[in-house]
Amino acid sequence: MHLSILPFNTYSVNRLSAALLLALTIWASSCSKNDDGDPPISDYTTLENLLTEIDFQGYAIVTKNGSDVIRQGFGSANKNSNLPQGYHLAYRIGSVTKTLTAAAIVQLKRDGLIHGFDQTLDEFDPEFPNGDQITIAQLLSHQSGIPEYQSVVEQAYEAGSVLDEVDIYELIKDLVSENGLHFTPGSNKQYCNSNYLIAALLVQQLSGVPYHQYVQQKIFGPLGMADSFKGTDEVDVDTHAQGYLNGHANSTYPMGIAFGAGDFSSSPKDMETWTKAVKTDWFTEAEKVELFAQDVPSGFVDFGLGWFTTQEGNTTMYWHGGDINGYWSMIGFIPQYDATLVILSNQQDDTGSQRNTIIQQLLTHEFIQ
Repeated sequence: MHLSILPFNTYSVNRLSAALLLALTIWASSCSKNDDGDPPISDYTTLENLLTEIDFQGYAIVTKNGSDVIRQGFGSANKNSNLPQGYHLAYRIGSVTKTLTAAAIVQLKRDGLIHGFDQTLDEFDPEFPNGDQITIAQLLSHQSGIPEYQSVVEQAYEAGSVLDEVDIYELIKDLVSENGLHFTPGSNKQYCNSNYLIAALLVQQLSGVPYHQYVQQKIFGPLGMADSFKGTDEVDVDTHAQGYLNGHANSTYPMGIAFGAGDFSSSPKDMETWTKAVKTDWFTEAEKVELFAQDVPSGFVDFGLGWFTTQEGNTTMYWHGGDINGYWSMIGFIPQYDATLVILSNQQDDTGSQRNTIIQQLLTHEFIQ
């Protein structure tokens, strides 16, 4: 199984050059593999030529200063039916789901259901081990030290046990009780899906509304995101791109394992809508200061609350990506260029090579002067 819902299995703020900007963008899960390096790219001419050269399969949208750099599909959404890639077609977005979960937590604060991101887990579950040390902000910025549940739950699933989100939450508590936290909360950063499953359960508990329904009511509905929905274990191949791995269909995944961390499907249209909303006015300016990592030096990338900040020269990019069986994804924006990036692929890329190459080439040739 493959649910590496994005990068950095061990991460502190790292020095990165432009050429290595996303060399870390695959979080190593039990079935991921390392790569000796990205394939050589001939001289950059256009983004369309680059995507063709690296055999990108999916739909890509990149805008700059109000104009399209690219807006088109590549390859097939279903090789059996010759379904084309589509602006309104659904794709699994993997860990891009985390941007929605973080936004739902912001909405809890707007609704008065939490008073701040500095509240600790023991306020909501007195039995959570070390819960008095872990804040909501540390969950959303991967600074909690809570261990990862993914491989344990996937192994249980393969052995015939199906765990729902509450079962997984109890498992996480057991892991902390038995083994402790990986580090003192706030002292380090380690990308971990457990943080977001807990955050999604917090949304559910405090709102009294199922997590996915809350996201629908507070985000999808108001923004007209009609193509976004809770992912299903098996995709509808008439309305959803089929996922592939090495040319073979690979779309089956027990989506309950990815609750709140990577379980939404969406379309290029809806992801463009969401990215533009975040770029403009879905968050207030005060909320943006809390959400996005601030004062990141050139050549560095840092976690915020649900988003990464990459700084290269005078260019600041906010982004998130994801990987799940048969698919990879990335959304982002660059305020300096009024740029929006939405890249949804239905061709699994265990090494992160395509995402690394695309973003590195974009920053080098389109967005850095």
